[in-house]
Amino acid sequence: MTLFKKACAEFIGTFVLVFAACGVAAITHGDLVATSLAFGLVIVAMAYSVGRISGCHINPAVSLGCLITKRMTVKEFFVYLAAQVLGGFVGAVLIFGIFKMGGYTWVGNACNYAVGYTDKLEVGGVFAALITEIVLTGVFVYTILNVTDEKAENKFAGIIIGLTLTLVHLVGIALTGTSVNPARSIATAFSDLIYNGNTAALAQVWMFIVAPLAGAALAALLYKVLHTEKAKKLEKPAKETK
Repeated sequence: MTLFKKACAEFIGTFVLVFAACGVAAITHGDLVATSLAFGLVIVAMAYSVGRISGCHINPAVSLGCLITKRMTVKEFFVYLAAQVLGGFVGAVLIFGIFKMGGYTWVGNACNYAVGYTDKLEVGGVFAALITEIVLTGVFVYTILNVTDEKAENKFAGIIIGLTLTLVHLVGIALTGTSVNPARSIATAFSDLIYNGNTAALAQVWMFIVAPLAGAALAALLYKVLHTEKAKKLEKPAKETK
């Protein structure tokens, strides 16, 4: 499969993720069950469609995990990254644009914020948000690296990954809105600025870039430590020749 086709698949997958799942979050004001299921179901759908083309990363954090574990090249990583950010942005602009054109007043903006954020950003909330996103992304990426391992041959990998994303959203929505995906956070932060003139999410988006990438890196390192087998072949002593 060519890198261009892989990039197109990543664009489509991230577009659908943001358009559908962030759209549900905006419509329902981040309803815990509805939003969690929306993100999980999108992953399942995309895993069994574009997954055969690009692996269905649709998340820079997942791609970083694959880069560290040597499942992709540096060139592929940056191409995937560009496709994901662009796909997410187009998805967010389109779904919020449809709301705007239709005169629909959505009750949430699907953006990510520091823990406990209201009108004032507290230092404790920033650290809490960073820790939350690092842990949740770590769990998500570590699961992905395991179930997509070549030795696993897991036909249900897409379902497991989707359920894992549902799980981390159930935990994180009340705290940060759950990012675990820089492309998703960048997309909604810019869309909130474009359509509502709000700058709060954009000012905080750095947390939802840094923390997921850090969590992914930690997950990849943990995977390498626990699952990389160091094959030590025991050499049989040479037979003596007479």
